[in-house]
Amino acid sequence: MTRQLTFLACTVLIGVATLTARQSGDPSYTPQRVNRAIELLEQGQPIYYTQVNGGGYDEGKALAETWADYITYNLEHSPFDMTDLRAFMQGLVDGGPTRSGHRTPTVIAVLPFGGINETVMWGNYWMVEHLLGSGVHGVLLAHANSPEVVEIMVQAARYPHAPQADGIGEGLRGNGGQGFAARIWGVSNQEYQQMADVWPFNPNGELMLGLKIENRHALENAEASVSVPGVGFAEWGPGDMSLSYNVNRRDNPQVLVDARARVLAATKAAGIPFLNQMNAENIEAMIDEGVRIGANPGADVADQGRRYTNRLMPW
Repeated sequence: MTRQLTFLACTVLIGVATLTARQSGDPSYTPQRVNRAIELLEQGQPIYYTQVNGGGYDEGKALAETWADYITYNLEHSPFDMTDLRAFMQGLVDGGPTRSGHRTPTVIAVLPFGGINETVMWGNYWMVEHLLGSGVHGVLLAHANSPEVVEIMVQAARYPHAPQADGIGEGLRGNGGQGFAARIWGVSNQEYQQMADVWPFNPNGELMLGLKIENRHALENAEASVSVPGVGFAEWGPGDMSLSYNVNRRDNPQVLVDARARVLAATKAAGIPFLNQMNAENIEAMIDEGVRIGANPGADVADQGRRYTNRLMPW
């Protein structure tokens, strides 16, 4: 009996060790990019995020080894405080590196204004430059109503020397604001200005620009908006879409089913990732469907997805 129990205990320990190794990825992995979210997407791997509504140095340091592949820093419904955001980014650096060897997790900041029309975009485009100057790795535009507003966001995120894209004006970012971001990324000012361009339009770019196609007006332009050069991912925003159509989200009405399907199809046609909520019951089906960004699923669900796709990058 004792030998049987000992054998059983050893078997359990071996199984736990194997599972732990599989969950943690390849320990010999070497990062290839500043932006690990882009690195994973280029490997065909889904990515998973966690969200914070503001926060400074202590919050950043606490999240330096987060389970998430990237952090959404939500300014859509939080104070627009660049001092806090810079402190948050410095906290990530000081608490790092990540288990994958990257200097920090990827950070995507949600812009505090919606892409309602071109007037709004031109009046607020400077916020894109300020956010990127804090060292974040991208921005997300809520209520991206038309391709024209998206083009302005892309233009605001780029430097004038960046490769030209059809329909996109010359980049608007200026010299002098790159110093802090370069230090966060761990590169020189000159290197930062070359690297800080939009992916996947520029395959070497380290910035991800996202869209929320989250109302009926944006939905009508979904295909054109997500096809703007420089857009890196998109989502459909079920909460705001429900408000726009005046329906109850919990009833899962056909209009919402159709809206999600349209945005998913548009992202597939444009060749960019689609973002959607995931849970333990649907994550594998979502991945099979083509969803590549999991919205705040939690550590356990993210682990489930990573095992499902045989991910090698440590987490």
